[in-house]
Amino acid sequence: MKYEVEQKHPVSEFASLEETLRAMGVAISGAEEELDLYFAHPLRDFAETDEALRIRRKGDESWITYKGPKIDSTTKTRREIELPLGGEAATAIRWQGLLEELGFTVAGEVRKSRRRAEVPWEGGPVGMTLDEVGGLGTFVELEIQSDAAGIDAARSRLAELARRLGLEKSERRSYLELLLDRG
Repeated sequence: MKYEVEQKHPVSEFASLEETLRAMGVAISGAEEELDLYFAHPLRDFAETDEALRIRRKGDESWITYKGPKIDSTTKTRREIELPLGGEAATAIRWQGLLEELGFTVAGEVRKSRRRAEVPWEGGPVGMTLDEVGGLGTFVELEIQSDAAGIDAARSRLAELARRLGLEKSERRSYLELLLDRG
């Protein structure tokens, strides 16, 4: 079973972090626009069960992702199932229609400009994104994909890397939760 072990950090700017990453020899990708549509389940409240179902669109590519409840109180560690939907923009629209026919409704949308990096840290890569999120601001996410046995080690690696990069405050709420909390 695959788990996403993640820390999200609000930041005021990216320049100092970019300088640190360059000094570490880490390359940062160019920005890509992403649109995430989140869905409400017809029979249960995902806000109460701490689950999420989304369709992500990036260019012509799209994915459908289920995220299970968070399993700890310090990170955003949760089970994740992600499936590619293909390389045609219309595919995501058809999947949205299918979900709506089944009773799902769009709960919200998150638009972001995202740059990616892979940081070698303590024996393995850590995925990093530098996100500019519409209506929220700027964030850095650190992520490791893990099986159940590796979750504790992944959490420790993320915490150490965050300290090394000067990322202090961690945010457990999703971008959608943050947007909904803002009203």
